[in-house]
Amino acid sequence: MPPEAEQTLGKIGPASSGLNLANHFLIAMPSIQDPIFGGTVVYVCEHNEKGVLGVVINKPTDMTMDVLFDRVDLKLAPGLRSSVTDQPIMFGGPVQDDRGFVLHTPSGRYSSSLTVTDDVAFTTSIDVLEAVASGAGPARMLVSIGYAGWSPGQLEEELSRNGWLTVGADAKVLFDLPIEERYTAAIKLLGIDPLMLTTEAGHA
Repeated sequence: MPPEAEQTLGKIGPASSGLNLANHFLIAMPSIQDPIFGGTVVYVCEHNEKGVLGVVINKPTDMTMDVLFDRVDLKLAPGLRSSVTDQPIMFGGPVQDDRGFVLHTPSGRYSSSLTVTDDVAFTTSIDVLEAVASGAGPARMLVSIGYAGWSPGQLEEELSRNGWLTVGADAKVLFDLPIEERYTAAIKLLGIDPLMLTTEAGHA
């Protein structure tokens, strides 16, 4: 994220539509065949007059935390290696896909961080990874490369075309569930059987 964008995290007025999907999941409908967003769940961090910023939470890359730490030249404190290094890095979205972003439980003060709820913060600065490497990082986190962004009105248009389902987010789905279970779990938050969604998708 460019420095000027980081300075506006959490400081922009509401979207002109009046819709605010921050702390919601966007669940890609089965009809979405898009190679980037097909089958994804996106956690929305911010929704305002500048557009929407979110992170895909169920699309792992082949990179793990140990590779990321090597790339940013961070050394893990002794004893942390096994608990941290095997964690996969998500493909968070196609925007700034050469940078790391962290969704985590709020803890500590980081130089560029947005508190979304009491359970979720979004940090774009490397100091959160430095805290993790030292053993003082957040208790729960999801690290992504890149993020998902929509310009003003773009997501609203996609919603009107039934491209996404929306539901209030659950931090357990975000941080605790195995990656392969997150899509189904997000749909179940709507009270919908995922199998019904698949069979009905072709009959709209």
